[in-house]
Formats: sequence, C-alpha cells, structure tokens
Amino acid sequence: MKFPKIRFIRKRSIWPRVILQIFFFTLIALIAVNHTLVENGGGIPLLSGATLHAVCPFGGVETLYKFVTAGTFIQKVRESSFTLMIIVFLLSVLFGPVFCGWVCPLGTVQEWVGKLGRKIFKSKRYNHFIPLQLDKALRYARYGVLVWALYITINSGKLLFQEYDPYYALFSFWTGEVAVSAFIILGVTLLLSLFIERPWCKYACPYGALLGLTNLFRVFQIRRVAATCRNDGACDIKCPMNIAVSEKRIVRDHQCITCLECTSEAVCPVKETVILSAGAVK
Repeated sequence: MKFPKIRFIRKRSIWPRVILQIFFFTLIALIAVNHTLVENGGGIPLLSGATLHAVCPFGGVETLYKFVTAGTFIQKVRESSFTLMIIVFLLSVLFGPVFCGWVCPLGTVQEWVGKLGRKIFKSKRYNHFIPLQLDKALRYARYGVLVWALYITINSGKLLFQEYDPYYALFSFWTGEVAVSAFIILGVTLLLSLFIERPWCKYACPYGALLGLTNLFRVFQIRRVAATCRNDGACDIKCPMNIAVSEKRIVRDHQCITCLECTSEAVCPVKETVILSAGAVK
C-alpha cells in the first residue's frame, strides 16, 4: 500500500467539535447513571424521565414503521426519539452526518481509543491495516446491518437490536441488563479501534449507514479547490474514514461524517482550499 508523501501535518482539530463531543458523552453518561439512581429512589429529578432509549434518534427510525401503520411506538421508544430522529435528519440534509462526527458518544469513544493506536503505530500505519479492496467491500456491510435491524424490529415489535448494540452496552454495563452479545461487540469495537479508526462506524453502524446517504445530496458540501491544493495528502491521512479528499472536488462519499478534520481550518496548510460550502468554488 502506498502512502502520500508529506513533510508536515499540523496536529490540530476543530475545537468546537471536541467540546461538543465531550459535552454529549458526559450528558449521555449522566442520563444513563441517573436513570439507574432513579430506579433505586435517588437521582436528579430534572432528568428522572430521561433514558438511553429516549435520547437515541435511531429509536425513531426503528419505530417508524409501527408509527406509520399503527400510530404507536415500539417498546421502550419514546416520542423524544422520534423528534430527535427528525432533527438529526434535517441537520444531515443540510450538513451531512454531523451527528456521527460531532455528537455520537460511541464514535467519540472510538476516537479516544484511536488516539492511543495512532501513537503506537504512527499516522502512516494506523488506520491502514486492512487491504484497500477489502476495506471498500466491508464498508457496505453496515447497510446489511441496517436492513437486518429494521427487519427484526418490525417483525418483533421490540428493540431486539439492543442485544447487539455496543452503544447500549457502553452506557449500561453496570445494570445487568446488557446481553453478552452486546458486551462482545463492544469489546471487539474498542480493540479494533487501536488499529482502525471508528471501526463500528465504518463497517457496522446501521444509523451511520442511513445518515451516510445524505452525503449524496446534502446542501453544505466539503469542497476542495484544485487550483490551490498542494496534493500533499495531509487531508487524506487526517481523515478518520480514510476518504481520499485530495482526489475529489466535492466529497460525496457515503462514509463522510463531516468532522471537518480535512479542512483548511484543521489540517490543510493552504487557506480556503478544503472548505465547507453550499455553493460552487473557483
């Protein structure tokens, strides 16, 4: 496998994104712990009604069929999940899967573990262990997971995907309600994160698969100005989803999570060369 030759990469991230990632991780952890405390007679009253399922927008996707056909929600899913699903979809139409890159706490944890992997294997080796052709094929597996998750939910009327969901395992491991399968998948995800950045997001996340489709028609696109691009590959190496940004004029890849780590504000050394824009660039 060939790697782009670069002399220098500025190690800088979009700081608002980092702050939001920490905020949402802390919020979800607080909600999960508080729900357990409430069940035992304690907790914070203001958050007493909040649960992991209540703040998960994918729950809205899972219950969509039952809502359309029967006007009700499936077990454990609440109206808030349905509302969040709509909000996230509208944001995705505008900016792409910003939920994946800026909000999802499981994606954040994978990134944190990946920082250790990047230190161990260095930037040129980390996130490049899987052969390119195999990697491309595996990235479509998450669409199969999406179809399967919706199928079992529609047929059972229950959140059976919870038994395999690493997100649920991560924030409920102390409750005794997590299936062994979910623990195993979470463990494998965290282990693979030492070698591959965001492995769950790339290969298995059903919600990421659905939101990824909005990259094909989103309003604000990541665009590269070829006239000022140095073609040094800095944006490619920094991309957590292994997208060859330096080879594209507009990034419409279904794996893009709009993290903006490839942009001129983060790693591109030339001002306004890789940008987020709604209009054409010169």
